[in-house]
Amino acid sequence: MSQTVQQKYETVIGLEVHLQLSTRTKIFCGCANVFGREPNTQTCPVCLGLPGTLPVLNKMALEYALKIAIALDCQINSVIKFDRKNYYYPDLPKGYQISQYDKPVAYDGHVWMTGADGQERKINIKRAHLEEDAGKLIHDERANCSLVDYNRTGTPLLEIVSEPELRSPQEAYDYLQALKLTLEYLRVSDCDMEKGSLRCDANVSIREAGAKTFGTKTELKNMNSFKAVRTALEFEEKRQREAAASGGRVIQETRLWSEEKGITIAMRSKEEAHDYRYFPEPDLVPFDIDEALIEELRRSIPELPRQKFERFTGEYRLSGYDARIIVADQHIAHFFEACAKLYADTKKICNWLNGPLLQELNARKMGFSGIKITPEDLIAIMRKVDQSELSNLAAKETLKQVLDTGKDVASVIRDAGLAQVSDSPALEGIVDELIHEHQTVVGQIREGKASAIGFLVGQAMRKSQGKANPKMIGEIIQRKLSGKSNA
Repeated sequence: MSQTVQQKYETVIGLEVHLQLSTRTKIFCGCANVFGREPNTQTCPVCLGLPGTLPVLNKMALEYALKIAIALDCQINSVIKFDRKNYYYPDLPKGYQISQYDKPVAYDGHVWMTGADGQERKINIKRAHLEEDAGKLIHDERANCSLVDYNRTGTPLLEIVSEPELRSPQEAYDYLQALKLTLEYLRVSDCDMEKGSLRCDANVSIREAGAKTFGTKTELKNMNSFKAVRTALEFEEKRQREAAASGGRVIQETRLWSEEKGITIAMRSKEEAHDYRYFPEPDLVPFDIDEALIEELRRSIPELPRQKFERFTGEYRLSGYDARIIVADQHIAHFFEACAKLYADTKKICNWLNGPLLQELNARKMGFSGIKITPEDLIAIMRKVDQSELSNLAAKETLKQVLDTGKDVASVIRDAGLAQVSDSPALEGIVDELIHEHQTVVGQIREGKASAIGFLVGQAMRKSQGKANPKMIGEIIQRKLSGKSNA
């Protein structure tokens, strides 16, 4: 695509995030809300919509929705109601979905996000409404049939709809990351896209730069990761711009993202609200939202990522880079604060958390929750380095073994023989061997090439299997080669 075409058109993106709430039971019945059980084992007459059954709203689902609304600074409707959204899908047994149309739980909120340039930006939330999830179709191409699992039917969903204020696929990605982090802090969902706990549809259109009216939008579905959302939007943005540049037109439709082919594929013409024939759900009366309940829930909201970031950069004087990494996982943030109570140098703590510890966890494909190392263990390792009882290499090995075994630091160091060697006669013997073995390097050092000392120090660490005190090794080398000893 030419630079001219890129400059001529502006991309407009709005996102619809569907969040499964982690309540114990479904939204309108007592069936278990659990992922991964045998197909069609978590159903009852209510969630299957059998004649004569009546839905009853799950109070916890409403409270979770209100907590999210509070965290996103939304306006909360004092009266909410449910509506029937009529359409036929094979995995929706009633033939309609209980959702909310004109009286959603919340509206007019916002998400603060940090872009790739480090700048903060506010993206407005249009509405957030409760609804029930549909079931799941499993397509078997070999048998030429589709199977349906109704376990997911009736799972509580909160749909969070942004205003069309995102202007690039990367901004959409950054918005999703910021929203997901807030939801994780609230602990209202596991936000696992692989399980379908968090799903995203994207509305995307283009318009000439500076135009006030929106172009014709397409809705993208079937994106199972944030990366897929970004990639699908990049493809669709390019497709629409190329169509406009060649004199074609964009059709309002729903398109599926094909991960395998890397393209979007037309699925059906895009529905509007009137196509769903919304009408009030006759089996659920309107609900008054008690202000006292809102205040009670407001008090239960934990410190959210944005506030924690500001506090960490202020109270602990972390850089924006370090604070963002620490705050991006609630477990890491708690671990960091526990470490900061034991050790004053918060920069060193960050270096260990964001470096060796995260590297070890990534290698094991583990998260921070449930790890076998405690803040006290990590600080003990750091103090051993400060006191020259462990080399950096031995400290990392200690960390690794504590993670693997759950043993205390002192036991790991003793059992693995990782303590740093600071015994002068032993180190002098190592240096003597190196001087004899590396006469060329010795000559370079005597000629004033100080960097060559680093080579000998490295060799000493290798000979001692990382146990030698590198500072003492360097001092012995300099002393022996400066003419102050009979090397």
